[in-house]
Amino acid sequence: MTPLPEDVSFAAGATLGIPCMTAWCSLFCDGPITGQTVLVTGGAGAVGHYAVQLAKWGGATVIATVSSQPKDMEARLAGADLVINYRTEDVVAKVMAFTENRGVDRVVDVDFGGNIATTLKIMALNSTIAVYATNGNRTPVIPMRDLMEKCIALRTLVLFALPPPLLAAAQEDISKWLAAGTRVHNIAAQFPLSETAQAHLAVEKGDKLRTVIVDCAR
Repeated sequence: MTPLPEDVSFAAGATLGIPCMTAWCSLFCDGPITGQTVLVTGGAGAVGHYAVQLAKWGGATVIATVSSQPKDMEARLAGADLVINYRTEDVVAKVMAFTENRGVDRVVDVDFGGNIATTLKIMALNSTIAVYATNGNRTPVIPMRDLMEKCIALRTLVLFALPPPLLAAAQEDISKWLAAGTRVHNIAAQFPLSETAQAHLAVEKGDKLRTVIVDCAR
């Protein structure tokens, strides 16, 4: 059990859980990120918007990719230093210009298989790709030689399989982060328990931004 700060509602707390823990582990499981440049793919998503906020708190410069103008605003509100619409802009050109052709130190990736062709072009030497999902291509080919030539580490993770000490560290650090300032908790809608079916429909429509909450107390 993790107590919430007094200024964080139970609804906001419900958006944390797996998304925020996944974001923290993707960012910090290999150590501090102070002074690094981090790219968060899907910077307005459930994991992505927490990854942006945590990366800024951790001392990184943050680039986020999004797919629409509303999502652009979400990523900026989370604190991204640069937001790129991958549907309308050249991600590689934008990232390399922003980093003065150095590339990024770490990617928090929502779709390894769908993004890898682009990701390889923007990685710095001795960098890391942290992968928590690969929905676009669920059986991607791993370009091993390309990864080796830049000494790129591939960090894959799923929350339930991570070691308990790492999860405990995440829990402790997220509590510190929550207590240290005002955070953005993206709530799309709240439904009482009796309207759980409607909550599922709101998610399944596929056009929502933010997280749908089912409130058992209502």
